[in-house]
Amino acid sequence: MKRAVAAAQRRDASEPAPRTIADAVHGRLRADLMAGRFGPGEALRLEPLMARYGCGISPLREALNRLASERLARAVGQRGFQAAPVSLAEMWDVVRLRQKLEGEALAAAMEAGDARWESEILAAFHRLAKAPPPGRDRADPDSWERSHRDFHAALIAACPSAWLLHFVGILYGHTERYRRIRFERTMPKKLVRDVEAEHRALMEAVLARDKRRALRLLTEHLEKTGSFIAREFSAAQAEAEAPRRRVRARSRAGAAA
Repeated sequence: MKRAVAAAQRRDASEPAPRTIADAVHGRLRADLMAGRFGPGEALRLEPLMARYGCGISPLREALNRLASERLARAVGQRGFQAAPVSLAEMWDVVRLRQKLEGEALAAAMEAGDARWESEILAAFHRLAKAPPPGRDRADPDSWERSHRDFHAALIAACPSAWLLHFVGILYGHTERYRRIRFERTMPKKLVRDVEAEHRALMEAVLARDKRRALRLLTEHLEKTGSFIAREFSAAQAEAEAPRRRVRARSRAGAAA
């Protein structure tokens, strides 16, 4: 338990302090699932997790049940839990919902936002622009991800609907999980998107209160993310099927000989 509490004390300062051991375990396990440290469908075995997070069985089960309600984990009958599976259909469902709901939140924020909201957007963009690219900061490999999440959160922070912000946050988390799982295959030098330029253009449109342009840029930004994930899914599937194709080809060649 002491290790779980100590880890919670090293959390990102922007995140609320966990109130219980279960909160701390939930936060750490959620971060590991989002980062793809447990592969889709991988068994989440209780004893190794208790050792990993320094906690007892009760807070771990509570954390796993909460993650199952968030669709990041899945209860499997009497066999315990596993990391939630992934699919292209679900990924596009998440992206489409996020385009709609985050767009609504952004429009509301642009109507209600004040000077402080604008300054928070500028500060969040500055931190994101200065963060090392994904995977480059060995001391803190999640630094870019936190800055990216904070930037998107700052854009919609002035939205007055707490429920809308809650649902957007859930969808953002699932998009991040898909992106990070697939990003493990692709080194930064191979990426062709200028993501910083996309973020800058979006920020400028929001600060100018150009609602039509901002919503179009947000939709395009999320569409590009979905397309990137889809391409990586296809490449991973092709790699997985390549050995089976070679075996079938050798079998056909042997039969024809």
